[in-house]
Amino acid sequence: MKSWIGGALIGAMTLGAAGTGIAQEQTSNNRVNAITDWSVFEGQDPRECWAVTTYKESVNTKDGRVVAVTRGEILLMVFFRPGAEVQGQVAFTGGYPFAGGSTVNVNIGGTEFELFTEGEWAWPATPQDDTKLVTAMKRGADAVLTARSSRGTTTKDTFSLLGFTAAIEDAEQRCAS
Repeated sequence: MKSWIGGALIGAMTLGAAGTGIAQEQTSNNRVNAITDWSVFEGQDPRECWAVTTYKESVNTKDGRVVAVTRGEILLMVFFRPGAEVQGQVAFTGGYPFAGGSTVNVNIGGTEFELFTEGEWAWPATPQDDTKLVTAMKRGADAVLTARSSRGTTTKDTFSLLGFTAAIEDAEQRCAS
């Protein structure tokens, strides 16, 4: 299933990722705020703003055993792009290609959500699903995302939601039309 705004978001987030390494170096001059465990970034061409965090804990298992794996950036983001009428799209990259046809499970305080996958990215199916997920994130303490890689490894990444509400409100305000 395709994202409700397609590859444009994926391309922008690839350039705008805010974790460690190369992506952080590429966007360090775009970071406009840091609020507890979340950062806010702003880009101009095209106009886009996003709140992003990286995981606090990650457990990788295969065949029921904890395994060591090499992964790229592991990021949870909420994206605003007024020119494409994107207001609060949630996106996750697990740092690896997801298993074909798989979904990512998001658990926030016992409430479950589902993200669809394509390549290394996952997101809710509709803008309405984004809204429900963002509302839960504002109320929650952490988000646990469970996914399966193309190699069959199950990953369980825990993200702090401390600072989320302030970060997303800042990003939204910065990209208000």
